Formats: sequence, structure tokens, C-alpha cells
Amino acid sequence: MPIDVLGDAAFGPHRFRDPALLAQALTHRSAGTPHNERLEFLGDALLGLFAAEALYVCWPKADEGVLTRARAELVRESSLATLARGFELGARLTLGPGEMKSGGHRRDSILSDALEAVVGAIYLDAGFEACRDVVRPWFGPLIEALHPAKVGKDAKTRLQEWLQARQAPLPQYELAWEGGEDHAKAFRVRCTLSQPPLSAEGEGGSRRAAEQQAAEAVLAQLDA
Repeated sequence: MPIDVLGDAAFGPHRFRDPALLAQALTHRSAGTPHNERLEFLGDALLGLFAAEALYVCWPKADEGVLTRARAELVRESSLATLARGFELGARLTLGPGEMKSGGHRRDSILSDALEAVVGAIYLDAGFEACRDVVRPWFGPLIEALHPAKVGKDAKTRLQEWLQARQAPLPQYELAWEGGEDHAKAFRVRCTLSQPPLSAEGEGGSRRAAEQQAAEAVLAQLDA
């Protein structure tokens, strides 16, 4: 469900009455003011609420601890960045010259922040119910991909357990790239297995986040 051209002031099923709100939501602080950080703050709270509501409905037998951990999975940086890529959000961002040069439109941290800002903009433009109607469906496929019994174990832990169960060597994590401005650093890490011979890369706003992404990518290969 890509965003229509910004001039149409549309985001998925929502058409903005105030196009300036969407423009601000897609403007990174490196491009000047008004930028999207205040909208990001608002959208972060709304996403947490909508994710919690979706989980409460979809998992009627899950206890509070499982629901809390699952909500964290749904609204974490990498999950939101994946959603943002599905909306082709990166191509719509307004970035400063430094961020454009360093590939900021592909960075998880910038994409997830922009998606939060868009949610905040929809709320201000049309109110709570309209915002909920747009955002709640985003979580359906993500919840289907989760399992209550596995929630809470991060990708690195799950990969390590998979290898240990097969008495295989543990993975190696190698920093492949580091860049970005001081306020928005980016890291790319390569995760490599010797048995079976596999490797994959992940990106994140910290080395730890990049390692988790790389481990997740390796697990996806193993599942396939």
C-alpha cells in the first residue's frame, strides 16, 4: 500500500485535509524545521496503544507479561522500519544533504521515526478513530507471524539455541559498516554460520540492533 505522491496528501487509505502535516511528518531534522520529532513523539504513544489493543483482541488467553513482550516486538525499530519500507516511505523523506549522502532513507531508525510521525500526523489531521482505522490493520500480519510461546526471546538468543540444539558452532558477528551523523548513527553487521554455511547482514541504529537484524535474517534462511 504505497503512499501516493505527496502533492495528493494521501497515506494509504487516509487523505490529509492539511497536507502540511504529512510534509512535516516526512521531514527529518537534518533538513531543518519544521521537522518530524514532535509528531514522532505523539505517534509513538498511539502505535503502542493500537498494538496493545490488537494483541488483546487476537490473543485472548495471553497473560500480561506475554502481551507486554509482544507489544515491544510489534513497535520495535526494525518492525516499524519494515512497515515503512512496505509503504515506500524512504522515497518520500526530506533529508539534509549529509543524510541523503549516507543513505538515510534506508536507515531503520529514520524510517521507523518517520512512520511514527505519520501516525501522529494522521491523528492530528482526522482524530483518534480515523487514525485507529488506518493503523490497526498494520499489525494483523505481524501478529500472525508471532507465537505467544516464542515472544520475549530475541533473534540472537533463538539462533544460538537452534545451533546449540544441533551441536553446531555459534555464529560470528562482524561489523561490516558504520556511518551516519552523530545524532543518527547507523551500523551494518554480518552474521556468519560455519555449519550450516550461511550468512546475512542486518542494519540498525546501534551495533546490537544490527546484530539482531542479521540474526533474524539468518533464522529466516534456516526456516526456508
